[in-house]
Amino acid sequence: MYEFMDYQSNDGIATIALNRADKRNAISFRMAAELRDCFKRFAASDDRVAVLVSNDERVFCAGADLFEPPENIWEAIPEIGFQTDKPIIVAANQKVIGIGVSLVSMCDFIVVSDETVFNYPEAKLGFSNGLIIGAVKRMPARLAMEMIMLAEPISGQRAYDVGFANRLVAPGKEREEAMRMARILADNAPLVVQYSKRMCLDAMGKTPTEIQYQTRLQSDRMMFSEDADRGMEAWRSKTRPVFEGR
Repeated sequence: MYEFMDYQSNDGIATIALNRADKRNAISFRMAAELRDCFKRFAASDDRVAVLVSNDERVFCAGADLFEPPENIWEAIPEIGFQTDKPIIVAANQKVIGIGVSLVSMCDFIVVSDETVFNYPEAKLGFSNGLIIGAVKRMPARLAMEMIMLAEPISGQRAYDVGFANRLVAPGKEREEAMRMARILADNAPLVVQYSKRMCLDAMGKTPTEIQYQTRLQSDRMMFSEDADRGMEAWRSKTRPVFEGR
């Protein structure tokens, strides 16, 4: 079904895997679209929790594919391009670079090892899409500023020490720990888990970037809706439109 992603469902747990090893999971336009589809599929499913992993033991994500830029990547970032009250756990192994950091930071639980490295190099490259700003709400603000503006690597150990990551495990055990946490969440009362997630996120508030992209998402849904087509056709034919809320 997917070229660059893998989706598995078992016992209430959806496992969503980045699966582009030949490019070290650098995210292209198509891969971003597939990732968003995986998240939407999870949100609409009966699964209670998702685990985001890499099928490449060498790297979680090498950032954006600059030869096939993923202008649509914001649509695949939790709480920016889509929302679900169901929890998302990420097993962040080895290198997490660029847009990979944005993706990881917006998940609900983060598992790392002492070989995990977060690197957000945009300040050294001369461009930024702003999606990383969500990390400011999810780690100490000064550490976020250091990572974003100095563009120097942050170790998994440090990420855990400051509370950005939930678990620090031995290298190669990230997925195992993420699945262990997922089984606990899947067994807990789903309404309580989902309510608690939404209340926690609402209490954190939203950054201007999150609001900007969410406004764009809602605007696109309206502008490209069937009702928009009906309205324009009615205007052209000078008839009264009959809207159906689609």
